Amino acid sequence: MTSGSRPGRALICGSMAYDTIMVFGDRFANHILPDKIHLLNVSFLVPQLRREYGGCAGNIAYNLQLLGDVGCPMATVGRDFGPYKEWMAQSGVPADYIRVVGSEFTAQAFITTDLDHNQITAFHPGAMQRSEENRVGDARDIAIGIVSPAGREGMVQHAAQFAAAGIPFIFDPGQQLPMFSAEELARFVSQAAWVTVNEYEWQVVQQRTGWNEHELAQRVRALIVTRGAAGSSIHTPDGELIIAAAPVRAVVDPTGCGDAYRAGLIHGLLRGLDWPATGRIASLMGAIKIESRGTQNHRFTRAEFDARLAAAFG
Repeated sequence: MTSGSRPGRALICGSMAYDTIMVFGDRFANHILPDKIHLLNVSFLVPQLRREYGGCAGNIAYNLQLLGDVGCPMATVGRDFGPYKEWMAQSGVPADYIRVVGSEFTAQAFITTDLDHNQITAFHPGAMQRSEENRVGDARDIAIGIVSPAGREGMVQHAAQFAAAGIPFIFDPGQQLPMFSAEELARFVSQAAWVTVNEYEWQVVQQRTGWNEHELAQRVRALIVTRGAAGSSIHTPDGELIIAAAPVRAVVDPTGCGDAYRAGLIHGLLRGLDWPATGRIASLMGAIKIESRGTQNHRFTRAEFDARLAAAFG
């Protein structure tokens, strides 16, 4: 799973968020009248509720810690961040570059799910909107970075700061992709060493830039496209590598699988592994995450991970 001496640290620019997840024991369709949608006023009793620790930066850092690496989240959080900070300490994730904005709440999603797995979600960005208040130059001993979803201006500035500092980084636009124009995406690509997107996001990037996989891969060290149960593809200037999806014991919750996969990518890059090994580690990380509810509740030892990796890929 690892190679060489202990590597440097990864700086993970992105969001820290609370996810409040509620389960409605019926179907929304039974309570929402289609001809009255313009007068919508409904209330759902949700006997099941749980609060999870999430956000892209937090999730990636948590998964990196499981792999034996140090990922430092760089994020802006609110005055309610105390419980999350305690969780980070328990999990061994550093909080050196977490900035508390006392006038804001931490970003949080309120998700209500019905029996058909339909979801109604409200997202409050809170302190995440001020992510540009952090600066990449404040971090020390950083070998690699990632710009993952956060406030728009923060993503723009952190990419430029990584490039100016000569720190190679992954551009991971995620759900913030619609905020950026073709010109802005081209600038991100010109600054980044690697680009990673899921299959839907890749379609958006293609439409906006007009580039195909080969054309974008000529501009970076690699383009990585995840495709869920269909695995993933790694495009480099030398060609395409297909990574199979690792076997899954049970599909419980796909939330956070992409972040787990990205932690696997960062692990391989930090350790100097080749793309086949890196891709397989990332694939297995996604598979392990999907077997657990929530984004930071899965656990494994190195021996357990290595055994599953060998069983999955030989």
